[in-house]
Amino acid sequence: MTSRRDFLTASGAALIGAASVSRVQAASLPEAISQTVPDTMSPQAPPNGRHFNPVVTLNGWSLPWRVKNGWKEFHLVAEPVVREIAPGMKANLWGYNGQSPGPTIEVVEGDKVRIFVTNKLPEYTSVHWHGQILPNGMDGLSGLTQPPILPGKTFVYEFEAKHAGTFMYHPHADEMTQMAMGMMGFWVTHPKDHKFMAVDRDFVFILNAYDVEPGSYTPKVNTMLDFNLWTWNSRAFPGIDPLIVR
Repeated sequence: MTSRRDFLTASGAALIGAASVSRVQAASLPEAISQTVPDTMSPQAPPNGRHFNPVVTLNGWSLPWRVKNGWKEFHLVAEPVVREIAPGMKANLWGYNGQSPGPTIEVVEGDKVRIFVTNKLPEYTSVHWHGQILPNGMDGLSGLTQPPILPGKTFVYEFEAKHAGTFMYHPHADEMTQMAMGMMGFWVTHPKDHKFMAVDRDFVFILNAYDVEPGSYTPKVNTMLDFNLWTWNSRAFPGIDPLIVR
């Protein structure tokens, strides 16, 4: 008779086996594309898969993908970044693929999505897909629904994008530090019908705040209320790009 402990141990081993990346798998990872300039990148028409009207990420960009055996594959890299908050002012943040916030991930309702997350931080991390309906093991709660992603390791998340909407991704591992350092990004699931509530331009931006003392370059992660930098997508005036519709 299988005990509850044996069942949970076997289930955990199966999850780790499915989500951890071997050397063979690592050789076939999607390219980890990086972007460091703080410019608003022009939206690009989807090169494959179903059509959608791409969003514009203010002072940011959308992450390219590849399609492999019916899965839309992305590669996120969690890493320290240098973000230009405004012309002449830079800050040492943590983010994804060279920027904070990280690149926007765009999919279509019903897409099967596979995200490879490589950790280049000095500590463990994970990614929580905020607002997504997905298997419990893919929810990104380090130490609860998955083992932490250790420095230098890659974890694979797989799930179906079940409902349209604008969401975000962020760590559920040492959140006090990692989110205060800028680790977050947008997730946009477009509706199956690209004509549904169609607009000329769809912008995404998040209001985030930091406490960076004069002469310093790194946010104080223990600050709760007394922030001195209020930003849009980690950019402050006069570095925020205009929202150009046409």
